[in-house]
Amino acid sequence: MHSDPKLTARIETATKDWRGFAPKKMFGGVAWMFHGNMCVGIWHDSLVVRCGPADWSAHLKKKHVREMDVTGRSLKGWLLVDAPAIATSTTLRNWLETARAFVATLPKK
Repeated sequence: MHSDPKLTARIETATKDWRGFAPKKMFGGVAWMFHGNMCVGIWHDSLVVRCGPADWSAHLKKKHVREMDVTGRSLKGWLLVDAPAIATSTTLRNWLETARAFVATLPKK
């Protein structure tokens, strides 16, 4: 994943009080793990959001949200949320909380 330093700082600020949420360098960038499971990341200036397959289709109908497809193959349950949809602290936090809520349903690693 390629990381935007400004978005990285915004994520760090928004999640500074979240227990069990930690950055991890991977794929040439940074992702954030929640209790050992990948939760969010950055792809250029878009936020990678893990939402799970059940909510995936509904989220794709939202403006500035698209399938996570960086290799020519879509990853069901993963989204790319483009910069306009995370422009404010509130919108960014909402997407971070969406990812955290899904990942909280997974077994801790």
